[in-house]
Amino acid sequence: MKILPIALVFLVLTSCIDFRSESSGSTELQIDANDKYELIKPKSGVREVLVLFGGYPERIADVKREFRISDIAKQYGVSVLFMNYNQKLWLEEGEKEELAKRIQRIFDENKLPASQVYFGGYSSGGNVALLLSDYLLQENAKLAPQGVFVIDSPIDLVALYRSSVKNIKRNFSEPSVRESAWIIETLGEKFGHPDTAISNYETYSILTLETKNFQNISNLKDVKIRLYSEPDTAWWKENRMADPDQMNAYYLERLSKLLQDSGFQEVEYIPTENKGYRANGERHPHSWSIVDKEGLMEWIKE
Repeated sequence: MKILPIALVFLVLTSCIDFRSESSGSTELQIDANDKYELIKPKSGVREVLVLFGGYPERIADVKREFRISDIAKQYGVSVLFMNYNQKLWLEEGEKEELAKRIQRIFDENKLPASQVYFGGYSSGGNVALLLSDYLLQENAKLAPQGVFVIDSPIDLVALYRSSVKNIKRNFSEPSVRESAWIIETLGEKFGHPDTAISNYETYSILTLETKNFQNISNLKDVKIRLYSEPDTAWWKENRMADPDQMNAYYLERLSKLLQDSGFQEVEYIPTENKGYRANGERHPHSWSIVDKEGLMEWIKE
């Protein structure tokens, strides 16, 4: 399983607020931006809001570069809220509460429709999207998620730990070894070793496949869910020496089956082929680009 390279140095940003309007075609957009979020919305007729979370080291500028969704969303009358909230593989209860309040304030200040909100995220940002959506429904919050999607997210923390152990033993590349060492240290310090403390992982992880546990998203039973991945086994073998059960796709597919077997009616596992490319043209199946943006908008508008 692979997540984005870990950012060891945190960016220090100067807080600034920017309110401006842009005209594009026949639709005028309003942009509200600061160091915590950027909201792009039509000045009138807002119907749905898409809230996006980037992967582990991503800031808003990175997300906008890799996922050019704003113009397409404008055509469909969908507002997009980019959140500068990342570097989370799991969420503590206090973090869920604080994040929910932060987003609610943004909705209130900008008069956004709280009953038509969709959450999505790439890599670890998908973990945040799922866990926050579940929390909002659990708390019967004003924000009511109608749908949530993830893009190649590392949803099984036990599997992430065990995959990292494999990577270190394999010693295929220095970046992979460094990342895996960080994961083992981080998860081990928080949860312990999966062999002796798997219940700690179950408390925080979206999925623990070894015990078929997905209690942390159990409140999403009536919510539309999309799980995107590009299971290019040949690429992962060549570039990371990864086995199929080390790929995020492996666990996303199995989660979809577990949810469907448990009565979740609107779960889609969406595997793609040869769509994974970074904005610079680099081939990589772990990319925002695997999502069909127009198809995503149609899903939101259904």
